[in-house]
Amino acid sequence: MKECADGVALDHLDRMTDSTGLIQHAIYSLPRRESGYTTDDNARALRLCTRLWDRNPDERMLGRVSNYLSFLEHAKCSVRGFHNFLSYQRDWLDAEGTGDCQGQAVLALAEVAGSTLPEGFRLLARELIEGVLPALADQRSLRAQAYTILACGHLWAQGVHENERFDSLARSAAQRLVECFHRSMRTDWPWFESRLTYANAVMPHALFVAARQWPQDGFLEVAKTSFAFLDYETTSDGVFWPIGNRDWFPRGEEKALYDQQPVEAATMADAGLAAFALLGDEKYRAVFQRAHGWFRGANSMCQSLVDATSGACYDGLQTTGVNRNQGAESTLAYLWTQVRSADLDSMPRPSQPTSLEVA
Repeated sequence: MKECADGVALDHLDRMTDSTGLIQHAIYSLPRRESGYTTDDNARALRLCTRLWDRNPDERMLGRVSNYLSFLEHAKCSVRGFHNFLSYQRDWLDAEGTGDCQGQAVLALAEVAGSTLPEGFRLLARELIEGVLPALADQRSLRAQAYTILACGHLWAQGVHENERFDSLARSAAQRLVECFHRSMRTDWPWFESRLTYANAVMPHALFVAARQWPQDGFLEVAKTSFAFLDYETTSDGVFWPIGNRDWFPRGEEKALYDQQPVEAATMADAGLAAFALLGDEKYRAVFQRAHGWFRGANSMCQSLVDATSGACYDGLQTTGVNRNQGAESTLAYLWTQVRSADLDSMPRPSQPTSLEVA
């Protein structure tokens, strides 16, 4: 088993990666080559491996970072932004990438730009960020806007404050999230959209980050209200029970109980950690722990979804049980949450919650 500084195994990630990049899907524990590659997944892998490099730099990790960063550079679209779907034969299958893909890419590139990687890596990341800004400015995807805020937030946390255009874009994205929240909300539905779908937690997460940077803009109250609603709707008998992607959860209808996806647990854990770091309230630590526990059997089926020996994660919970395939998105969701668990363990327990409320 190959281990890095944070004690996570990367055997399965390496198995799913070839000289082109990270293959999208798996058949059981083997790469499904016909599924090709996505920029989404390679961006997630780049973010993870950059974070691990910063904590324990070595040549093997640098090679992983180089591979995934090179994929993003190749994914540049001649029009704007990034392509997303690359066939196994290395042909781009889309004229331009989806909105979420642009956000995932810029979040990973911000991780590189704010890292201790060699200068050439960081310079390339900054160039790619600059190139994608026009595409981000035109995005209507709420999740792409949330990822833009998270990317800026990471750069702020790393002391990188040299792109006023990016900062302005992130602030506008936060304002659009708040506008969507107020337009969509009802008394029993304090949310950004008329239904809960996938990666829901990234939106309140982004507003927690925006509230730290711009505490007078009203971002914090929307973050807390929407996140409390999401936590309520995804907690059952003390365990995390995410929205299933079979039919999602339209307002006024029943939520889909299955298929539960690992990305939901990862984004929920990340948002809980951000809220705890900002406000110091133990209820947010508990959110993280519920979402983290979902991977290891604290879920509706009491079934573990991970192979800790290889670092693989199964593709979710279906009505019939665990989906035994171990795809890229699922594996990266687990690995990222494992790394973030170490961050939570290192945080001091505050004596009382803090507040950013402005009088």
